[in-house]
Amino acid sequence: MLRTIHIVLLMVIMGAMVAVESGAQSKNISPQVILHGRIIDGDTIPHVRLSDVYCYAKMPRQARRAYIRYTRLVHNVKIALPYARICADRISKIDAALKTLATEKEQKAYIKKAEKELFAEFEKPLRNLTVSQGRILIKLIDRETGDTSYALIRQLKGKFSAFMWQAVARLFGSSLKSEYDAEDKDAEIERIVVAIDNGEI
Repeated sequence: MLRTIHIVLLMVIMGAMVAVESGAQSKNISPQVILHGRIIDGDTIPHVRLSDVYCYAKMPRQARRAYIRYTRLVHNVKIALPYARICADRISKIDAALKTLATEKEQKAYIKKAEKELFAEFEKPLRNLTVSQGRILIKLIDRETGDTSYALIRQLKGKFSAFMWQAVARLFGSSLKSEYDAEDKDAEIERIVVAIDNGEI
């Protein structure tokens, strides 16, 4: 009787060990991959399509410089364009609001309030622009509004303010009177803006 119990226990332990071992082996089995085959000289050879590998010659130094300059320009336009469009939108809203105000005093008070709000919202991010991005922004404001930055400041704040801001711009080698020339000087910027609008960049 005792011998029978030992045999049964031994069988149970062995069965458990076999189950554990087979489970461990099944985990180590890699998933099956079905391949296409080709029969060559009576042998079946697995046929695998590999991804294409592209090799390029080293870019010439001049082309490399042009590429770096272009990617930098794309980066700067992508930073400046949203601000130019926000500017165009705000100018449009300010113009519409000024038409509803009867007196010059009310208009000046509204402009002062709008200026304060704009400074609070945009002074910090606009200070972080580089000189190149600032120049592009001035051009894009003309593109988006149809007026130079100088003309817009003069229209809203008067000649003296426009003169003062122009003097500040001159210190950084820029001009608020810069006009956007999509056909010639700014053709590359225009192509980048169109590509951004089309979702290509």
